[in-house]
Amino acid sequence: MWCGDQAGPFQTTPQPGPSWRPEGVPARQPHEYIRNGTAKVLTLFHPADGRVRLEGVTACPNDVLHPWLKRELSAILAALPERPPAAQASRAAWERWQQGLSVKPTLPEELPPLRMLLVLDNLTGHKTPAFVLWLFAHGIMPLYTPLGGSWLNMAESIQRILKRRALDGQQPSMADEIIGWFEAAAARWNESPTPFEWGGTRAARRQRRHERHHKLGGSAAYTRRPTRARRSLNNGHGQSK
Repeated sequence: MWCGDQAGPFQTTPQPGPSWRPEGVPARQPHEYIRNGTAKVLTLFHPADGRVRLEGVTACPNDVLHPWLKRELSAILAALPERPPAAQASRAAWERWQQGLSVKPTLPEELPPLRMLLVLDNLTGHKTPAFVLWLFAHGIMPLYTPLGGSWLNMAESIQRILKRRALDGQQPSMADEIIGWFEAAAARWNESPTPFEWGGTRAARRQRRHERHHKLGGSAAYTRRPTRARRSLNNGHGQSK
């Protein structure tokens, strides 16, 4: 499974965020700046091992997005093992991922073996017939996040991490600087990538902390042990008006 997304636009303006400075000498940014174009970031993310494929652009129409996606996805597929063709098994594998979907893309009559799941948001450019048919022909099943559910796409999570590493506390003067910083941050990330998973160690820690703490109503305080509930004098019935 891979996740795809586009981040931006990022402007050539002073960026908030921490920076390393000598004590008592904080970073200062000018109050005047020149808007010198914007940059966007095209991203493909593999949650299983944490690897990310990223490229910066100054604009992201379909004639830029689609060739990049096709080139990167073809390179990913070339490294995957081939699956033997089996007509019935292939169609069953495709249809399995359409179960429960309110809007199902129409599958072609002839389908290759399913080789990849691609999670995308519901951008119109992701649903053009020519692009979707290209995905089907190469064994890629597109899965679109629902409206208002972009947080289900883990590509957005890696984009937030890379944005902080690339832009926090910086003041780019041109779009090419932003692109270079993003690509450098992605390259360093790939040197020691971190796999992503739903309900991982962080979720387990939060659950254990929640089980140890007992919240008190009306505030953000908590107790280490549960408090005894006070029995109501009217036996749980509301007061008469």
